[in-house]
Amino acid sequence: MEAQVSAASVPARPWSPPPDASDVVKGIHAMLHPHNIVLVGATDKPGNYAERIWNNLVKYGFEGGLYPVNAKRESIWGVPCYKDFASLPEKPDHVLVLVPARFAVQVIRDAAAAGARSATIVTSGFSELQDEESQKLATELQQAVRETGLAVTGPNCLGNLSAAEKLFTNIDDRIVTMEQGAVAIAGQSGAIVMAIRQALEDRGVGVGYMVTTGNETGLETPDLMRYFAEDPSVKVIVVYLEGVRNTKAFRDACKAARAASKPVIALKLGSSEGGRAAAMAHTGALAGSIETFDAIATREGVIRVAGLDELIETTECFVHAAVPKGNRLAAVTLSGGKRGMLIDAFYAQGLNFAPLSPHVSSELGKMLGPGSIVGNPLDAGFAAVVDPSVYMKSIKLMIDDPDIDIVIIDAEFPKAPHEQRERNLRIVNEMASRAAKPVIYISAMSIGFTEFTKGLRKSLPHLAVMQGMDRAVTAIKSLLAYASLRKEVPDIVSSSKPAARAVLEKALKSARGAALDEVASKKLLKAYGIPISKEGIAQTAAEAADIAKQIGFPVVAKVVSAGILHKSDIGGVVLNLNSAAEVKKAFADISARVNKLKGKPKLDGILIAQQVKADLELVVGASLDAEMGPVVLFGTGGIDIELMKDVALAGAPLDEAEARLLIGRTKAGIKMRGYRGKPALHEASAVKALVGLSNLIADAGDRIASIDVNPFLINARTGVAVDALIVLNNAAAKRAAGH
Repeated sequence: MEAQVSAASVPARPWSPPPDASDVVKGIHAMLHPHNIVLVGATDKPGNYAERIWNNLVKYGFEGGLYPVNAKRESIWGVPCYKDFASLPEKPDHVLVLVPARFAVQVIRDAAAAGARSATIVTSGFSELQDEESQKLATELQQAVRETGLAVTGPNCLGNLSAAEKLFTNIDDRIVTMEQGAVAIAGQSGAIVMAIRQALEDRGVGVGYMVTTGNETGLETPDLMRYFAEDPSVKVIVVYLEGVRNTKAFRDACKAARAASKPVIALKLGSSEGGRAAAMAHTGALAGSIETFDAIATREGVIRVAGLDELIETTECFVHAAVPKGNRLAAVTLSGGKRGMLIDAFYAQGLNFAPLSPHVSSELGKMLGPGSIVGNPLDAGFAAVVDPSVYMKSIKLMIDDPDIDIVIIDAEFPKAPHEQRERNLRIVNEMASRAAKPVIYISAMSIGFTEFTKGLRKSLPHLAVMQGMDRAVTAIKSLLAYASLRKEVPDIVSSSKPAARAVLEKALKSARGAALDEVASKKLLKAYGIPISKEGIAQTAAEAADIAKQIGFPVVAKVVSAGILHKSDIGGVVLNLNSAAEVKKAFADISARVNKLKGKPKLDGILIAQQVKADLELVVGASLDAEMGPVVLFGTGGIDIELMKDVALAGAPLDEAEARLLIGRTKAGIKMRGYRGKPALHEASAVKALVGLSNLIADAGDRIASIDVNPFLINARTGVAVDALIVLNNAAAKRAAGH
């Protein structure tokens, strides 16, 4: 395809980063709003990436200079082809790298030396491959990007879209609307990001920016999120994540988006072991647990979706629905059956419909008469079916009801011209434009949009139009959750004391093996203010009996050995010891069991501990997630922990307020606070334990892999840690885990 390659200046743009913007934001702006584009590795081999990208740039009318570079060609695609950067008629601005991987590093260095501001490396063959040569090239490329300071996406990516610039440096040959829409998309998988763009445009939702980041050797998805948070043309940020390489950068980007009132909708790979392995294979991304991602990202205002269909509905909802002031829902339908379906669908997500105001109920009752169900949801019935004005008045009453925050209308958009239905939609769109609340149309099933439907949808900007009742309800629930978040979430820092940190440093420096034994673990917990049971370690049976007498019966006897992580599995715990004789026997029995074990683990003693009477067994813990960093855990503990699956996670460190919120997300928390007339338990001790554990895992940096306190026993007067295991993040621990 031939092109006019004039380097005519691009028209004035509505926004550009302020002078004090970060270099990253300025670099991304240069990438998405370049003065010219240089394609290095231009070839006219049919169907190759370079030709497809060139055709897209010409087809959509990019107004800057377009310059192909290939030292072996004098012309290509009907235009001059340049030997190198020095032979270009102007300084290069954005460079597309389409040469084989072994040449890409030098192209980046040459581009920077020639004055380019940004580059996209489409070429693959770097960290996504595991061979030595590819890994070496990846390291060299990373060094070149760092040293040159170029804003670089890729390698192993598929290019970008900037609708305002008519820029589409992508291989996709499907039609792009080039409407400067309110959605910006970024992600590591080019195919998925392109599919999201296509699906949104098929629904009449414009996409202003699309950036594929690939292996993220230079720019990472959080960098794009920061840019989108600042660009006023963007309303909703959509990201596809295979892994989060820099937790702080990701959280900071989420905070920036939240401060700008821009929701971040994330599709995150890694909800299964297979998905995490796929992320590593595709872009070299290391993925942690999806539960940890949810715990940390949700606090920062991220809406994680389970799949592409849910992503599309949620994006549609956030683009066109105002953020509600509360959670009082109302719905209008013309079918008793649909009314029942609405109730079931919302109830399944924990959502209920609010009572209508007395005035609205009265007016609806007088207007609708027999054949309707006046309530919420409203079945407007026969009167509204036969008289469109009654239908419109019913909807207006619901929208105007001060006791309602969101109005949902059960109706499908027409696939072909329909005068009455189109008129109704325009009337409701006008109502919604004046309402300080979202008005959302949902269909019971997902029905594809025709070109007519798409055009009609675009003409109704004040209505959210959603497909499929279940996905619509999920999206509305996300909208409500987002509305309930604080606009700014404060950073929490460790509140530990210097003395506690000194104990931590001493324990870690003296540690040998994969884990600290129970005695060493509890000593560290105690330093961080976590209440522990009365106990002492014995080397002889007589000493064990003396310790038991000092503590008071009943007591528990437990093996102490750094080589035995799970004491119960080898009979290393004996409960309900009520006399000195029983304690001595337990000492002898445990010692004999240890001596019979393979590998002969070193016995460091027998721990004699107070047997605490508990009304509830809890688990409190902490771990270092491979992706999101330190996290704390709270829930139902004891031997039933895996059966109950009642745990909740939060990022570390925590303050007391966040600890109480974490507790409140579990069934254990409901029991603690008094359930069915039972007295409340000592929540303050659990809060203290959570804050202390969160400080401990945060202070340790990357040196502790996990802390397990199970059980943490609690009653109405107190709560204590009666067992503890701290696993280190060292070579020995990794060998023990089989890594």
